[in-house]
Amino acid sequence: MTKKELAFEKRARNYNCCQAVACAFAQEAGVPEEVIFKACEGFGAGMGCMDGTCGAIAGAIMLAGFKYSDGCLADPKTKTSTYKYTSQIMQRFQEKNGSTICRELKGVDTGNPLRSCPGCLEDAIELAQEILEL
Repeated sequence: MTKKELAFEKRARNYNCCQAVACAFAQEAGVPEEVIFKACEGFGAGMGCMDGTCGAIAGAIMLAGFKYSDGCLADPKTKTSTYKYTSQIMQRFQEKNGSTICRELKGVDTGNPLRSCPGCLEDAIELAQEILEL
């Protein structure tokens, strides 16, 4: 099963977009799926209110932290490099879809969706695989 298929299967089981993307890579992230699922819960539906960043993108960004953070609580040294990957994900998604905001992507105010939720899942999975090399 591809990561896209796995994410769609999880979405069909009522995972939010953030959970579907990030949990599809639980094994690669080295984190139990239940932990990722819980950590991602508040990031779905554009941070729960559709006014924030698309949950699928948030899932890809969470994966950047799992992959690149040194996890050093006393003296973290990896933020700059992790932010580089986060920025690339945001920029590439913006270029492809015209927005990173859930409400705008879904066309809530305009009636003109820029990208469907399944499309956002596809894009976030592709970016995670490409930029994060997952």
